[in-house]
Amino acid sequence: MRRIPTVTKNLLIINVLMFLAMLVFQTRGISLNDLLGLHFFMGSDFRLYQLVTYMFMHANLEHVFFNMFALWMFGCVVENVWGPKKFLFYYISCGVGAGLIQEVAQLGSFYLMATSQIPGAGFGDLWEIASNSSPVLNSWTTVGASGAIYAILLAFGMIFPEERIFIFPLPVPIKAKWFVCFYAAIELFSALATTNDSVAHFAHLGGMLFGYLMIRYWRNHPGGDLYGRNNGQQFFDRLRKNWENRSHKRSDDSRSSQTESNSDWQYNADKKAKQDEIDRILDKIRRSGYDSLTAEEKKKLFENGGN
Repeated sequence: MRRIPTVTKNLLIINVLMFLAMLVFQTRGISLNDLLGLHFFMGSDFRLYQLVTYMFMHANLEHVFFNMFALWMFGCVVENVWGPKKFLFYYISCGVGAGLIQEVAQLGSFYLMATSQIPGAGFGDLWEIASNSSPVLNSWTTVGASGAIYAILLAFGMIFPEERIFIFPLPVPIKAKWFVCFYAAIELFSALATTNDSVAHFAHLGGMLFGYLMIRYWRNHPGGDLYGRNNGQQFFDRLRKNWENRSHKRSDDSRSSQTESNSDWQYNADKKAKQDEIDRILDKIRRSGYDSLTAEEKKKLFENGGN
């Protein structure tokens, strides 16, 4: 957990805690998903704050597990690229955007349902019809972080389009850009071809749409080096470097004992020289105070963890 970036870690914790709270309140006959989930805006239970709170609620264990797994898997990388403030802004904004798209999709569904059942009904009659259909409309509730998660998947694909990733159950790695396109195509097909499957496909697409527009805007209006492949590339470069260091270490372990002995002697000699220098600096602090140190001495003390 200590290696997970701040915002990603806190989002994971909040989502898990809210899921546990939902289970506890459920045993007392209180539905947090009904209170904090996103209702259709024509229903009487709709509240504006639900556009934010809905993304921290989940329907069941499977729902929260897969969302949090994707958040951990891709959110860590994207946050390392953008930093915590920009990542949090992107996550919340795309979550809200996904909720808005879901509301528009539900409005379309309501219009089709109303005009098919009430001959001659028009768009202007929807509010009146909605007031008489409140119990039904209040059941149109959306929960889950999926809209924001899909936006993070898109961000990963746009930042690292050529990076190959393994995704179960595919037997071979695929490029991130094709992975994102594949998921987007599935969601689009599901949104158009299925009904009443309890999955907010348009919310998923809405999160990706808002994410795409936001990233395109940042690319065209760069604020310093907040966006770009450079920071993210450093992340993967560090992974490769760590792997190379392990390979070099295994190679070094195969050297002759004489070489290891020489290396140990040099290491001990360097270590003793550094310790002698730190002792000298500490003696100087005791005699004349910290302010008497030169900039070079302060730097050596800091780098070697002196107190």
